[in-house]
Amino acid sequence: MTSTDVTKEAEDSGPGGYAAARLRLLTEGTRSGPPRRTALAGLTDDWLSGLFDAGTGGAGRGVSLVAVGGYGRGELSPRSDLDLLLLHDGSDEKAVAALADRLWYPVWDLGLDLDHSVRTPAQARKTAGEDLKVQLGLLDARHLAGDLGLTASLRTAVLADWRNQAPRRLPELRDLCAERAERQGELRFLLEPDLKEARGGLRDATALRAVAASWLADAPREGLADARRRLLDVRDALHLATGRATDRLALQEQDQVAAELGLLDADTLLRQVYEAARVVSYAGDVTWREVGRVLRSRSVRPRLRAMLGGGKPVPERSPLAEGVVEHDGEAVLARTARPERDPVLPLRAAAAAAQAGLALSLHAVRRLAATTRPLPTPWPAEAREQLVTLLGSGRPTVQVWEALEAEGLVTRLLPDWERVRCRPQRNAVHLWTVDRHLIETAVRASEFTRRVHRPDLLLVAALLHDIGKGWPGDHSVAGETIARDVAARIGFDRADAAVLATLVRHHLLLVETATRRDLDDPATVRAVADAVGAEHTLELLHALTEADALATGPAAWSSWRGSLVADLVKRVSAVLAGDAPAEPEAAAPTAEQERLAVEAYRTGGPVLALRAQTEPPTDPDSAAGPEPLGVELLIAVPDQEGVLPAVAGVLAMHRLTVRTAELRSLILPDGVEGSVLLLDWRVAAEYGSLPQAARLRADLVRALDGTLDIAARLAERDAAHPRRRSVEPPPPRVTVAPAASRLATVIEVRAQDAPGLLFRLGRALETAGVRVRSAHASTLGSNAVDAFYVTGPEGAPLPGEEAGDVARTLEEALRGRR
Repeated sequence: MTSTDVTKEAEDSGPGGYAAARLRLLTEGTRSGPPRRTALAGLTDDWLSGLFDAGTGGAGRGVSLVAVGGYGRGELSPRSDLDLLLLHDGSDEKAVAALADRLWYPVWDLGLDLDHSVRTPAQARKTAGEDLKVQLGLLDARHLAGDLGLTASLRTAVLADWRNQAPRRLPELRDLCAERAERQGELRFLLEPDLKEARGGLRDATALRAVAASWLADAPREGLADARRRLLDVRDALHLATGRATDRLALQEQDQVAAELGLLDADTLLRQVYEAARVVSYAGDVTWREVGRVLRSRSVRPRLRAMLGGGKPVPERSPLAEGVVEHDGEAVLARTARPERDPVLPLRAAAAAAQAGLALSLHAVRRLAATTRPLPTPWPAEAREQLVTLLGSGRPTVQVWEALEAEGLVTRLLPDWERVRCRPQRNAVHLWTVDRHLIETAVRASEFTRRVHRPDLLLVAALLHDIGKGWPGDHSVAGETIARDVAARIGFDRADAAVLATLVRHHLLLVETATRRDLDDPATVRAVADAVGAEHTLELLHALTEADALATGPAAWSSWRGSLVADLVKRVSAVLAGDAPAEPEAAAPTAEQERLAVEAYRTGGPVLALRAQTEPPTDPDSAAGPEPLGVELLIAVPDQEGVLPAVAGVLAMHRLTVRTAELRSLILPDGVEGSVLLLDWRVAAEYGSLPQAARLRADLVRALDGTLDIAARLAERDAAHPRRRSVEPPPPRVTVAPAASRLATVIEVRAQDAPGLLFRLGRALETAGVRVRSAHASTLGSNAVDAFYVTGPEGAPLPGEEAGDVARTLEEALRGRR
């Protein structure tokens, strides 16, 4: 059925015919995107015009029906509301009210959302002057039926008002966009973005149309229409997939929306959404800078500027670098610049702009993209130095890099960048897409350039450390090869390329080892030393580790993690300097530990103590006190079974998170027979304050004697306050870490974090009949990675087959929980 047939069906059959024709149009498989939106708008136009003509008897003088907002632009998605204005000259308000009823009620009867108003032209202009959103809607006013002259005169007046008031209204619009961005976030980085309200979404695209209508400034047009169309197409598919008028692309709906659009998967969908949002965001940045320049130039006349400058004209251009000058708050190309003869100019201009804290002008970037010849391979030394300068410029690097990205200069310089550009990261710990995370890491690394001997290698490693995420398999392994190739291409010698490859290959080594392994085990320290190879590389890796974690998000770095990594680096540095790691000895108990052990033996029950752990502030002049690392929990218990799950369960009941857990048997002083288990754990409150030690002890006594059913208590709490998850987590995985220790078997658990997880693991380990020497808990977002150093009853590592059985037992216990 053609669009003419659908329209005729609607006209012949009234509201019911419109509903049937609308449904037929939305379920047609042959039409989607702009053609379907145009057809839907046309179908709706004809239906509403018919209602209007029926209500006016075909006369319609002094009254008209006007589409505004998204409907005025003809952008009707399947569940879009209808923005309508009934415009009248005020001559017969009673008749207009009756006409409004004949228009609005059929729309409501069909269950369509309606945003309606009834106004005279004067009232419409007055309301627009008071409400910016109304004015924006009227800028897209489109005549549907009735008195065309009435509609045309309103459009003319509204546009004239907008242009006359632009110096006042545009700053208001800019503030409105900024406030919305603060509230909704950046569309191109969100896992569940709002296609309309988030920064870079459809609202911003509409705002750019309004700026263009003011004649004061205009957005970069290239790619903007396609970006807007892509976002509208995704919204259409979202409406069809959910059957709701929603703009939020929720995780559980992304696969269905991708299928509706004929895309491979949800990641492909998100990447296209991010690409579109990046175009809109960059166009907004450029446009609002231009608006600011125009408004400043209008507010301060040239003669007044000269007077304020002491009577001398303000220089129009200030040199920044060869071929690059500052002009009116931006970095632009000098008049003498010849990009076609200077292949280093893009990097030189970018570095100069970032160093000066300036944006790189749109005209400059486009001219560089259009005329600059490719750099030779390997790059000349100046090109490499300018790249390092750009990466080391701190926060201004971001906007300059995005300008290069917008015109394709980054992928021209670094072809491997294409695979990570706008690539989503489906991990709540990560705030950014892969490409933006790499730039954020370079920004963070620029803060550490004074503490490393080769800041250039640190900055380039920061840029490349996750470059392998565009390839299948382990991204660190893939990234190592890419980093070596890129290093050679940009002009590093073979030795430096090897260091960069090592940094990329092992950029997760320090934090994973520090939080998941026993640092007192010589095998742990030796393995890290063997992987790193040299003290200078270790120094760089330490800085890269911190920069990477800080750029990931708040959950990826803490004082506790930092202290563990620093301790590991100190130990590895000693080994690389020639000192062999000391074999672990049974450390003599401290006076406090001995006191607790004797008291536990004397009373026959658990004894505990809580002590805050702090580190000095990094800034000696800071007025802030020591920074908390957590709370040390010391527990002494007469040696018996079930201690680990009992302690872990009690802590879970009191909402305490376990960061590290060490258990050892303590021989009592001379004259006292028997042994006591000593638990030295570091814990932190999930929220609120720590419970009193007396309450913890009382619950621990009950847990050990069997009168406190921890499993039932945790199950009751889960039932009362179930955890909401929008997607099903991946299944847990338990593995045996090969050759991780000579003293124990290391079993690593990766699972969805949940209250009581360590309790369930401890109970499963008790059931398996192994002894836990130490445990290292690590949580990143919703993912828990816990490592257990276990031995058999006699204290030796487990044989391979037995270790595999224990791992399977743990995995089955966790799967049973799900």
